[in-house]
Amino acid sequence: MILCCGEALIDMIPTPALNGAEGFVPHSGGAVFNTAIALGRLDVPTGFLTGLSTDLFGEQLARDLAGSHVDASFAIRSDLPTTLAFVRLTNGHATYTFYDENTAGRSLTPANLPDIPDQVSALYLGGISLISEPCADFYAALAQQEATRRVVMIDPNIRPGFIRDEVRYRARLARMLPTADILKVSDEDLDWIVPDAANPEDKARSLIAEGPPILILTRGSAGASAFFGDRSRVDVPARLAAVVDTVGAGDTFNAGVLAHLNKAGLLHKERLGDIHPDDLTAALAFGARVAAVTVSRAGANPPWAAELVEMSAS
Repeated sequence: MILCCGEALIDMIPTPALNGAEGFVPHSGGAVFNTAIALGRLDVPTGFLTGLSTDLFGEQLARDLAGSHVDASFAIRSDLPTTLAFVRLTNGHATYTFYDENTAGRSLTPANLPDIPDQVSALYLGGISLISEPCADFYAALAQQEATRRVVMIDPNIRPGFIRDEVRYRARLARMLPTADILKVSDEDLDWIVPDAANPEDKARSLIAEGPPILILTRGSAGASAFFGDRSRVDVPARLAAVVDTVGAGDTFNAGVLAHLNKAGLLHKERLGDIHPDDLTAALAFGARVAAVTVSRAGANPPWAAELVEMSAS
């Protein structure tokens, strides 16, 4: 099983009401939540660890996880409220107002660390849950606790606008990134983490030297690369798609990479050394394939495994 660990929240999307006024419709979301949903739909045994409210929005999140075959029994339930993100669209550009004080997800602390069962072979962490305190310290402690026993993949998915204390955030990332077996960053993430004039490959290599044996770099329409070993590198182009929006594209890409490696039996600590360049090429290509489906339709709506079979047959 892959255990996704991080935020689940409600995006309040502006929608015209029948009387012409602007209303808001609640949509389940969050970067790590989206990856869990995508993995479940790809027929990968998936669990989700987060702080989950017992309020009506927490129940909505739990239903949506179950509907995509994700095991939410790992969630730490409380009667604290669910995080809400109200979205404002201006000429197609989205800005967010967050209501996240004293919420079920944010309030986790290292004292809440659970025992992870043996059936979990890999952990996936990332998103704004690595920024917001105290839950960010919960996830950092979880990664450090489990890194010697399970594969860890981290996608920091950095959002500079959410960072209130850059020094503390950088220090936390410096502790977490060496625990990762697979580190995934976008080109913007890489430039933020390594803010110098070096070229992307040299920046990637500098991070690998600090611990993660595999670094995946995504570059939007320019495709994705994986850096590993002694100067080894593989590159995969992006898949062509009629883009409706890019919501959840990176989250679905991550799910595709994990799903492919899991199917190949490589998401086990003792198998990491067996990962071949061809395995990484195929994993990145599958990630690009499922992400292309997500961007072809509105919202974070990743494909089901059966859909992919039908698309291949058509």
